[in-house]
Amino acid sequence: MAKAEKSVAIAELKSEFEGSSAAVLTEYRGLTVAQLKQLRVSLGGNAKFAVAKNTLTKIAANNAGITSLDDLFQGPTAIAFVKGDVVEAAKGLRDFAKANPLLVIKGGVVDGKSMTPDEITKLADLESREVLLAKLAGALKAKQSQAAATFAALPTTMARLAEALRAKREEAGE
Repeated sequence: MAKAEKSVAIAELKSEFEGSSAAVLTEYRGLTVAQLKQLRVSLGGNAKFAVAKNTLTKIAANNAGITSLDDLFQGPTAIAFVKGDVVEAAKGLRDFAKANPLLVIKGGVVDGKSMTPDEITKLADLESREVLLAKLAGALKAKQSQAAATFAALPTTMARLAEALRAKREEAGE
C-alpha cells in the first residue's frame, strides 16, 4: 500500500471514529465472506462493519483521540462503527456471535468510554432507546396523574369533613 493510500485510509477511519457514537472491535477469523455479509445486514442501517489494517486503524483511533483501544489491535480485527442506536447494534453483534462463535467481540468505545466485551453484552441486554424513553414518559405521566389526584382529593375531603361537621352540629342542636 502506497503512502498516499495509507494517508487516505487513515483519514477515512479517523472520520468514522469521530462521526460514530460507538465503535466495537471484533475478531472475525474463520468467518466466510457470506457470513460477514450476513453480519452487515443484521447490524442494519445504523452501523457500518469494516475490516481494516490494525496499524492504520490504531493510528486513526489515536488521531481521533481514542487511545483506550490500543491493546485490542491484535490479530484480524474488524470494527463496527455505530452511528445510530448503540443498543440495537450491540444486540446485532451479540446475536450474530451466538449463532457464529467465530465472531469474537474484543471490546469497544461508546461515547468516549472504553467498554469490555462483557459491558457490550450487558448493553445489548438493554431495551432500545425508544422503549426506554416511552417508559420514562409513562412513569412521568403516572406521577403527574397521582399528584393531580392527591391535590383534587384535598378539597373533596375538606368538603366532606365540613358537611359531616354541619350535620353533627344540626343533630346536637335538635
